[in-house]
Amino acid sequence: MITHEVLNQTPSFGDVNLVTSDQPLLDALRANGVEDPQDRLRDFGAAWGSAERLDLGRLANENPPKLRTHDPRGIRIDAVEFHPAYHALMRASMADGLHASTWDKADPAHPVGRGHVERAARLYTVAGVESGHVCPMTMTHASVAALAAAPSRLKEWLPKIRSRGYDPRFIPFWEKHSVTLGMGMTEKQGGTDVRANTTRAKPAAGDEYALTGHKWFMSAPMCDAFLVLAQAPGGLTCFLVPRFRPDGSLNALRLQRLKDKLGNRSNASSEVEFDEAFAWRIGEEGRGVRTIINMVQLTRLDCAVASAGLVRMGLVLAHHHARHRTVFQKKLIDQPAMRAVLADLALESEAMTALALRLAASFDHAAGNEQEAAFARIVTPAAKFGICKAAPNLLYEAMEALGGNGYVEEGPLPRLYREAPVNAIWEGSGNVIALDLLRAESREPAAAAGVLERLMADVANLPGASEAARDVMLALQSPEAESRARFVADRLFTLAATAALASSAPEEITRAYALTRLASPVRMIGANDLGSAAKPLLDRVFVSI
Repeated sequence: MITHEVLNQTPSFGDVNLVTSDQPLLDALRANGVEDPQDRLRDFGAAWGSAERLDLGRLANENPPKLRTHDPRGIRIDAVEFHPAYHALMRASMADGLHASTWDKADPAHPVGRGHVERAARLYTVAGVESGHVCPMTMTHASVAALAAAPSRLKEWLPKIRSRGYDPRFIPFWEKHSVTLGMGMTEKQGGTDVRANTTRAKPAAGDEYALTGHKWFMSAPMCDAFLVLAQAPGGLTCFLVPRFRPDGSLNALRLQRLKDKLGNRSNASSEVEFDEAFAWRIGEEGRGVRTIINMVQLTRLDCAVASAGLVRMGLVLAHHHARHRTVFQKKLIDQPAMRAVLADLALESEAMTALALRLAASFDHAAGNEQEAAFARIVTPAAKFGICKAAPNLLYEAMEALGGNGYVEEGPLPRLYREAPVNAIWEGSGNVIALDLLRAESREPAAAAGVLERLMADVANLPGASEAARDVMLALQSPEAESRARFVADRLFTLAATAALASSAPEEITRAYALTRLASPVRMIGANDLGSAAKPLLDRVFVSI
């Protein structure tokens, strides 16, 4: 029955260019050496902003993966099935090189990544559309850093890692034209404490081992191989475990179940038992953590970048709603209270975007510049801590801006909100990350001091900057430094974000961030006085081109 005419509903968001409409992203790209988007990046922004691509994200999450432990004959297969929307997203991201573009010209003997800034911009954009499939993209990309400890294995796998063609077939990796790699580190009894792992690795011949044990979380179990940690005779060691043994038979990775997660629904995460599973040793026995840490550094960068992308998408959806919705005879975007909320959200998003790309740039230059290498080592945990922990609250604020419509599953904001916590938890939750930062400083006090000095030079004239740097130094020197680890991480993050804004954002925006985040305690979103910066912040949220 037609009882009334539907009025004052926000139109669907879609068929937009997610790159060229994002002025803070364009400015951050330029500040870090990438000039106006080339045709490829423009095309990328249009493709991922299409209504069709955005809807694939919905479909992939409404139809989560299923575990098939056996085939109809009762034969063990341990396969994971996905909806076609998930495969379409994987195909698009791999075609765009999200999984490997920084390694395109890498020498397998000494792999050095290049193009981290442009890849970060793509990852940031994709994360706001659909984050679940980003997990295998991130792990495949980061795996090269760990495989570098076994040059012969990297030489064998790198051509298939670099391939742009998605190949989801469940067959031995050597029969495929492309591969994806996952990882399995944590166990039931240890969690983050991987040195408590009990999985045993028995030497067989050369670098071949047989693994027996379990993993409580093994991400993306449909991948072609996994980097795992296990106890070898010489101590905790890194291994590459393929889905198929060299003779072509299925390897003994027994998937027990898929995790029923809060978010990240399109992506499979599993519990697995190893029953003398075939594996190759990567690196030396007893150096598993050292081998894997280079991979973890890259995955932490991706966590920060992806969370910035989630916040950006939440902001854009709230802004889109406010531009079209009328309340009390005025558009929401013209209501002072809503403008205060959106401007504050925009300020947080700009700072996250600026820092994420500045951090990516440090990875690009680390190989030949010790200052940049130190920046990457020290600031990566702080950026992951600050960006990822803030994302859930900011996405809640974006959801609230839509009122009841924002809370309904038919829209994208509930999915973004559920997605947000995983990046703060994965690859080191808050305390772990903050303590890692303290350990990095204690190992390299001169490097940490140098990073702090550089940040201070970038923000010296901004309000609250010198006090923030002093706070960090005093907390690091305190006998209770460990109990103040979160304070150190948060202050360093805010200082680094301010410095990143100083190189890419208009001066009044940088000053507003320093005033409300460094000089005085930050208040709830919408309660910070942004002064004259509010208008340019809102003007820059979405630029129609």
